[in-house]
Amino acid sequence: MPHAWRVVVPLALLATTLAGCVGRSGSSGSPDDMAAPDLGACRVLTPDDVSQPSNASAPVSCDQPHTAQTYAVGPLPGEFAHASYDDEKVAAFAYQTCSQKFITYTGADESLAMRSILSWAWFRPSHTAWDRGARWYRCDIIGGGDQTRAYVDLPATTKGLLLGRPADQWMVCAQGATVSGSVKVPCTQKHDWRAVTTIVLGSSGDPYPGDQVVQARTKDFCSKSVGAWLDYPVDYDFGYSWFHAAEWDAGNRRSVCWARTDK
Repeated sequence: MPHAWRVVVPLALLATTLAGCVGRSGSSGSPDDMAAPDLGACRVLTPDDVSQPSNASAPVSCDQPHTAQTYAVGPLPGEFAHASYDDEKVAAFAYQTCSQKFITYTGADESLAMRSILSWAWFRPSHTAWDRGARWYRCDIIGGGDQTRAYVDLPATTKGLLLGRPADQWMVCAQGATVSGSVKVPCTQKHDWRAVTTIVLGSSGDPYPGDQVVQARTKDFCSKSVGAWLDYPVDYDFGYSWFHAAEWDAGNRRSVCWARTDK
């Protein structure tokens, strides 16, 4: 069936956006963070917290309102015993570890994880504890991402939250004239766009193909994929989020397709 489309691009969102992304959270830390935090602990974190490299906020009962839950903790590999606090290899290890464990923990596949309102943040010890030899990581599932105005409350347990067909409250939509720069919201809220599919652009060992190739392949795929998702209307709008070399090097091989819809 012939159809026309209008492209709403370009988009160059950071990989911290859609669930399965990396972030950092924090406060100044305390002497108590020599030891790794407790697995399963819940906390009330804000977007401001997610701008720091460490977090020492007190846990709250998971039966109380909370926006974060720790789903993975562990020691850093021995190779980081003498690493600097901001060593890029530490960040790369955290990205790979937290993103893989996020998939297992929530029950999502990679595509679904990138289309969820949920994201994750990783934390390390405070500067003081790091200098004293503390070497651990903490991964928290977060009720929002980089472009959400506020985090949503999470259920008492987040394990398996994205199994099967998740509720719309956990899927990501956007408010705005275009996807780029829009506010990301759960799809239960009023919205103009919905993240509907993703495209795989390469395998783990492939070199980054370059911005032009990534954008062109994403645009072509999303124009067709969104048309199919909308059941081939005569006229429709679509958008896409594509990522750059830094995200590729960190392990991301996907772009996200968005349909203009209030459904």
